Amino acid sequence: MSVGTIVALVLAVGQGMVFIFAPLVRTHRRVTALARRRALAWSGVEIPEPYEPPPPPPVPDAEGWYRSDRVLYKTPRVPAFNQRYKWLLGDPATWRDMLWIASDSVVAAVVGLLPLSLAGYGLAVAVPWVTPVPWPAVFAVPAGLAMTLGAFMLAPVLLRTHAVWCSWLLGSTPRARIARDMGRLARSRSDALDAQNAELRRIERELHDGAQARLVAVGMTLGAAHDLVRADPGAARTLLGQARSESAAALAEIRGLVRGIHPPVLAERGLGDAVRALALDSPLNVDVVVDLQVRPTAPVEAAAYFAVSELLAEAARDERAERVEIDVSPRGMALRITLTGVGAPAPAVLAGIERRIGVFDGVVVVGREGVGPPMITIELPQALAHTTEGTHPKMPLSKSIPVVLGWSLGWLPLFPQGFVAGVNKIVNPENRSWFLALYLPEPMQWPFIGLMIMLGTFLYGMATALPLLHSREHGTDACAPAFTYRRR
Repeated sequence: MSVGTIVALVLAVGQGMVFIFAPLVRTHRRVTALARRRALAWSGVEIPEPYEPPPPPPVPDAEGWYRSDRVLYKTPRVPAFNQRYKWLLGDPATWRDMLWIASDSVVAAVVGLLPLSLAGYGLAVAVPWVTPVPWPAVFAVPAGLAMTLGAFMLAPVLLRTHAVWCSWLLGSTPRARIARDMGRLARSRSDALDAQNAELRRIERELHDGAQARLVAVGMTLGAAHDLVRADPGAARTLLGQARSESAAALAEIRGLVRGIHPPVLAERGLGDAVRALALDSPLNVDVVVDLQVRPTAPVEAAAYFAVSELLAEAARDERAERVEIDVSPRGMALRITLTGVGAPAPAVLAGIERRIGVFDGVVVVGREGVGPPMITIELPQALAHTTEGTHPKMPLSKSIPVVLGWSLGWLPLFPQGFVAGVNKIVNPENRSWFLALYLPEPMQWPFIGLMIMLGTFLYGMATALPLLHSREHGTDACAPAFTYRRR
């Protein structure tokens, strides 16, 4: 693959055969996409795609011509090709993909052969010593078995190291992340402005068509009653009763409009009771489980409430939906709402929900667990951040004990039995002192020193990584990206 990449690149750039470049990049991106999926499946390392968004299609001018640089074309084929070529050529991720393809064969070979070589060497050393041996060489069997065991322990670490190396080349760069975040913020701002304008137009339309018309009718009825109060008091009283009914209807419409803007139960009782109120008003059989100890901010509550309201309304129109389960619970600083049994809403409904919660970096996931009913998950990543300022989740003993042991014991194999023993073997091998490696047979000394260094590095790495992973799991160092919506 690397040789073919170099040949195709020389032909595309050096010889002017630019038509080869786009298929070459597409092939590379398929290969790197497979590597990203493999890193996630084997090591749990998620590598986001770092590519810049593709250019928009060419737009004709007023006379119907398509412009590319200083040349005009009758059809969009050549301008589209030029735009795509510049996009692929100017994207740094394209060249980083090529660098990964050219070097991964070497790195993967080293990562794969290192534990195999260590295990093979350990077995080769240990097997010949099953017969009686002199006392100085009796350590060969346990040392060889230790090296074999160390190889099996080292293999997952090296596999994850390879995945991290892949993420360094195939993942997003700070420049790409900043550009993507800026684009996402621009879209979120535009969606928020559009939603606000649409809401204002809806309020204006409902006031104009509903309450305003009723109030005008009340005024006309009161005017007619004023004219009849002396000539026909009975008719005037009838008109006054009609005016009172019209004013009550107008007041009810205004209350309904205000309830649609921000329901009173949401403002007074919070998101949990507001969702329960939606469940009571729904014609479906809805079970609600709420586990919120603190309230999110008012805008987040409103976005989550109306998202649940739209999904319940959509489920009520689905003949297959009978029973809906709603779970509202925190996930660290994130707020997660799971609706089970609501069916598969229309894409327009999901797009509207995504626009509503996208202002808060919200995520909408549609899927199902096994053969169970359809499930929709709404997650707002920083919804509870204001309630956890200055706090840090406490690690359980299953994590804190390895951290303490790693920091307490990591120095022993790393320095005295590792680096210091290696230096002593080079400088003064006759002085064994308390270095365990120097009491082993000569073929076993350097492998044992290397094993001690790897053990100490593993202990220090474990002590460093566990707190970071714990913080990320509990949301203290997490930053979830915004999605439109995805189906599983």
